[in-house]
Amino acid sequence: MDSTRYTRGQEALARIHGHIGQGVMDALGDFAPDFARFTIEFPYGDICSREGLLPKERQIATIASLVTLGNAPTVLKAHIQGALNVGCTRNEVVEVIMHMSVYAGFPAAINAMLVARDVFAELDLNQQA
Repeated sequence: MDSTRYTRGQEALARIHGHIGQGVMDALGDFAPDFARFTIEFPYGDICSREGLLPKERQIATIASLVTLGNAPTVLKAHIQGALNVGCTRNEVVEVIMHMSVYAGFPAAINAMLVARDVFAELDLNQQA
């Protein structure tokens, strides 16, 4: 295992997703440790750690892609939370999803908007507590 890739990946994962991201990797590691390691090393250690795009820009691109896929609400939720963690505003998240309605279709955009609504509501509830 290349410990540099893994360390870079853990740092990027923490920057984007905070402790929640490591929790997901720990849960995956219980039954699919190689997959958890690959996820930390490749998407986060190799791709998210590259120069060229800011973390905010990467999250906007990721949200757009996930909206277009239309079948990954759990991952979309994580990346909406990640986008907010790296400086995106709620309005920017909504605008990205709205923009994707042209390319992904309204059903995919509506589903994504409902995911965003739930993320925002959860954050509001946690702030009140």
